[in-house]
Amino acid sequence: MMSINYKESDYKNYGKCAWLDNGSIKLIATVDVGPRIVFFGASDGVNMLFEDIDRNFYEINNGYGVWYAYGGHRIWSAPEVMPETYLPDNSRIEAIFDNGELILRPARTKFDKQFEIVVTMGEGNSVVIENRITNCSDKPAEYAPWSVTGLAAGGTEIIPLCREDKGFLPNRTMALWSYSDIKDERFELKNNYALLKQDSKKKKPFKAGFNVTDKKIVYIKDSHILKVSFDDYKQIVYPDFCCNFETYTNDLFLECEILGELRTYQPGETASIKEVWEISDIECSPEKFMEEFVSKI
Repeated sequence: MMSINYKESDYKNYGKCAWLDNGSIKLIATVDVGPRIVFFGASDGVNMLFEDIDRNFYEINNGYGVWYAYGGHRIWSAPEVMPETYLPDNSRIEAIFDNGELILRPARTKFDKQFEIVVTMGEGNSVVIENRITNCSDKPAEYAPWSVTGLAAGGTEIIPLCREDKGFLPNRTMALWSYSDIKDERFELKNNYALLKQDSKKKKPFKAGFNVTDKKIVYIKDSHILKVSFDDYKQIVYPDFCCNFETYTNDLFLECEILGELRTYQPGETASIKEVWEISDIECSPEKFMEEFVSKI
């Protein structure tokens, strides 16, 4: 029976962090700020997540302070608005570990939302991440849970597109942001899938959203693969022209973003997104793997 090793120790310049390791994979989450999951990879391997050691990615939120991305994985609520979205989370959080489950709980926000990330690690090379937002106010509130994972530079993301034959009806949604150039060389659109590459030489951001019905995307970096699996696309309302998946890149990182249902949540009600991260290595070249992977889509 594989055991889960847990400890709290400093990691780089993030201060105190919670470490989970089952001998196959390792996960590190911040405790002094956030929460953020800032490391995920093989126990003796490289980090598949972006680490903003230099705090290059931030927003000044007038009247509230400075919000730092810090890198890695975070839970937000959609739609994106000031000042709530960029409310600084630079204070110590509560970290509770028990029997393979790690709960990361910051203080309730000034907008009466309780954010929470729950990490479940068992045997093998995958973890379950549950992102929760509870409406702690005494009034109904409209929002959607929004999972954002910043991935390490230098990789390529493969996004399967909907292939369901709906006859005379459309089957694919794609949303673009005002700063997104459809001719961006990092972005490639095919009939069955889209590709987005992270290029550290290209500073201009690019973002797109899709209705991903395959319940997964993959990110390939060198000989490493991160597969992110998530809930099925449902007949509900999602943000941003009904996209359940969005992706963003700039010169620092690439983001994998999963969105939940946009609706009114009653006082005390919790919205959640559950996803599975699985890490593996490939024996062939990344180009060969991509060729074989997309041929099966």
